[in-house]
Amino acid sequence: MPNTRGAAHTPTIVLVGHGMVGQRFLEGLAERGVTGRARVVVLCEEPRPAYDRVQLTSYFSGRTPEELSLVPDGFMAEHGIELRTGDPAVAIDREARTVTARSGLTVAYDTLVLATGSYPFVPPVPGKDAAGCFVYRTIEDLLAIEEYARTAKTGAVVGGGLLGLEAAGALKGLGLDTHVVEFAPRLMPVQVDEGGGAALLRTIEGMGLSVHTGVGTQEVLAGRDGAVTGMRLSDGSELAADMVVFSAGVRPRDQLARDCGLAVGERGGIAVDERCRTSDPAVYAIGECALAADGRVYGLVAPGYEMALTAADAIAGRESSFTGADMSTKLKLLGVDVASFGDAHGTAEGCLDVVYADSRAGVYKKLVVAADGTLLGGVLVGDAEAYGTLRPMTGSVPPVAPEQLVLPAGVGAPVALGPESLPDEAVICSCHNVTKGAICEHTTLPEVKKCTKAGTGCGSCVKVIQQLLPKTGDGGLCGCFPQTRQDLYEIVQVLRITSYAELLDRYGREEARGGEGCEVCKPTVASILASLSHGYVLDGEQAALQDTNDHFLANMQRNGSYSVVPRVPGGEITPEKLIVIGEVAREFGLYTKITGGQRIDLFGARVEQLPAIWARLVDAGFESGHAYGKALRTVKSCVGQTWCRYGVQDSVRMAIDLELRYRGLRAPHKLKSAVSGCQRECAEAQSKDFGVIATANGWNLYVGGNGGATPRHADLLAKDLSDAELVRLIDRFLMYYVRTAERLERTAPWVERVGLDHVREVVVEDSLGIGEELDALMARHVAGYRDEWAETLADPERLARFVSFVNAPEAPDPSVRFVPERDQIKPDLTVLTLEGVSAR
Repeated sequence: MPNTRGAAHTPTIVLVGHGMVGQRFLEGLAERGVTGRARVVVLCEEPRPAYDRVQLTSYFSGRTPEELSLVPDGFMAEHGIELRTGDPAVAIDREARTVTARSGLTVAYDTLVLATGSYPFVPPVPGKDAAGCFVYRTIEDLLAIEEYARTAKTGAVVGGGLLGLEAAGALKGLGLDTHVVEFAPRLMPVQVDEGGGAALLRTIEGMGLSVHTGVGTQEVLAGRDGAVTGMRLSDGSELAADMVVFSAGVRPRDQLARDCGLAVGERGGIAVDERCRTSDPAVYAIGECALAADGRVYGLVAPGYEMALTAADAIAGRESSFTGADMSTKLKLLGVDVASFGDAHGTAEGCLDVVYADSRAGVYKKLVVAADGTLLGGVLVGDAEAYGTLRPMTGSVPPVAPEQLVLPAGVGAPVALGPESLPDEAVICSCHNVTKGAICEHTTLPEVKKCTKAGTGCGSCVKVIQQLLPKTGDGGLCGCFPQTRQDLYEIVQVLRITSYAELLDRYGREEARGGEGCEVCKPTVASILASLSHGYVLDGEQAALQDTNDHFLANMQRNGSYSVVPRVPGGEITPEKLIVIGEVAREFGLYTKITGGQRIDLFGARVEQLPAIWARLVDAGFESGHAYGKALRTVKSCVGQTWCRYGVQDSVRMAIDLELRYRGLRAPHKLKSAVSGCQRECAEAQSKDFGVIATANGWNLYVGGNGGATPRHADLLAKDLSDAELVRLIDRFLMYYVRTAERLERTAPWVERVGLDHVREVVVEDSLGIGEELDALMARHVAGYRDEWAETLADPERLARFVSFVNAPEAPDPSVRFVPERDQIKPDLTVLTLEGVSAR
């Protein structure tokens, strides 16, 4: 760090820009002890400190700027950093070594670091400045888009890359008919190949978006009032639109550098060497504004972080260099997983493609391999589960044939490689360049995050990190709790703990106390609290523990809309209620489906529509069917002895009684049941978590069955039971399951794990002497049941959460468009090819 002003002089470091890379640079200075011996001044253009721009669109889902913030509470004060928000640098005097801010403040520097990022590229087309034209880059941009969309019906996004598709998702969520215009012949041309782009296109069009590829924007059309009315495309066609969002790429923000005479690249970017120094040794440039020594401008956060730490090392007197970075990326766009890594486009000479494609499922996987089997790269669309393992394998020969790495389970793919097969030098967290070896030095996820920062960037590596961590000898639930789910249930029940924070602070691992927990333990504890009847599921702290479905009391569908599933106990319904369902579906433009569980599901509701829909249904006598929760879903029934000549018991009445008794019961996983009126088994009770079959002498009770990928027939627990005996045994079975099952463990694997004999001993014979306790727990549940939607509608504060976007309490109200499922199914067969590429 230069010091030309005497030994007593305290050097000053000025950082221009405070985005994600700028904040990582400040953390790097603090970690190296530089902030303790230097003055650090930050000139920030935006009105708020650094926030997670990777998760920018989640602001539309209700995340506040505070939740997006990357600056820990007290960080600036602790390290003596002077942060000036809303006051960007406007001039640099390199000879005087000063920076002038917009406010007029002039700061003398010893070291200057430019982290000015990039700006959105807007094509120079006529009409680009019309009212209704926006860019998609900052929170302020989102607020402006959100406000304008209130009076718009159709939106167009120029650009089909990462940010373009995020912008399109935002417009669709705002209720606009949305078009995407991409000049390249496919979506996301940088990240995916032709096959991946085709899979992505099919899926996105199936969500109701209109995509135009291979055409450019020639002109933005405007009316007499100067507002957008549409676009003219390069093929001569016109597209009607009320607003246009430009997301056609970014350019380095290098104007400050140009104005003060620093060297810049021919196509932009502040030229830096391997230590991130510019042509002036006292000035550094990092992130998207910098042209690295290898001649590239890196637009991903991981290379930016690496540059930030390289500059921090140089300023601290340490040796390090930035010579290039991994451009692999894993994204979820409009609910679709997209990933690319290594030589994704197969540019290496003589490389081979291994391709698996399932057009109907929207899945495309391609691996690029060398002739000797070395994995060079790949593209994953629709299913990127293997990304965390495949990316670190790049450059090595996988231990199995490449086709086994892309084929789905059950289609000739007997080997499932996990991250434990990776070498220690494999980079697991590309955002912070953390290797498997560094992660394996720790034992819990909070410890890994604290000591290495792995998992604190984009978050795509968290699942792999958890797989690498040692299984705790005490059978701990996760890195936050050393106890099992069963232990935590007992603690909550016996000590009457009513909040997650209290449980974590008292019984969590030391390094996790006072933290926010993780995605494993939060919903698990939420389920425990709910199953022990600790009030409304979304009251206070409980709301923050829920996943998206429980958060909005509705099940999110693949297109981002929600389903509405009113409870219809036993499948019995009156004509009046049928009419109400039909009227609601017609009024709100919902798709209706009669399900195998004897329900009428309504699909396509937006978040802000849910209260209005449920108000109609609740007034008609419906209540929540809990399709969104780990709870009882349905109790299916046949028509029983009332109508069927074979029936020996009233199966409809019993199904209704059971469903009303167990409705709302939160459990480790969803619960399904059925009641058949005779041995002909028309309700398929033996495929349910608990099923009942009528006999001439009463009821037979079966437990531990389920369908799905691993179907299992239920086992007979007891036979010829009276009504009262049946209900008592089901009560005890369910409460013992809730009490002892592992996280997300359905009754089928639970029964297999603990043994049917043990279940029978506890539930039927009361071998543990806890029968009365289990009875009391169920009685408390039954007595305390309240319909969640009725409770929500009665409380304005609870209703306040049901907005699509935090600043848009009154959302637009166009109908959501749906493509019928049968029209989405195409006769394409799964294809696996291994083809040589001789000329790339």
